[in-house]
Amino acid sequence: MNNTEIRMLTEEQILQEPEDNYMDDSQLAFFKQRLIDLYESTSHHIQSAREEMGHTADASDLSDVSDRATLEEQSGIALRIVEREQKLLPKIKLALERIRLGNYGYCLESGEPIGIPRLLIRPTAEYSADVKSLMEMKEIQYKD
Repeated sequence: MNNTEIRMLTEEQILQEPEDNYMDDSQLAFFKQRLIDLYESTSHHIQSAREEMGHTADASDLSDVSDRATLEEQSGIALRIVEREQKLLPKIKLALERIRLGNYGYCLESGEPIGIPRLLIRPTAEYSADVKSLMEMKEIQYKD
């Protein structure tokens, strides 16, 4: 067996890995594939939503006011979803770049490990949960 061969881990296996293996080649390969899959599925979903919006009837063609209102509401929701997903694509690219540079999985503020469970939920996470909570508390304080 080749010693440089990278093991492909499952989600269950990566959770059982010892702390010493944090962001080793196998874990980085796992998250790289997860990010690539997320990028592809998000791009596909954006494209499908755009096509669907293009095929829906024009609200002005509907004579019933409630049908028109429903169509406009559904279009607004679809647009907000597409906008949110479009913001995710650059975050995925930045996470892939952090993998390439070797600092993926570590908090950009503190340098501490972000943690496997958090990265499984949010693979584009840039900050540890503690730092992110502090940042959000500061945002709330300065908002008032």
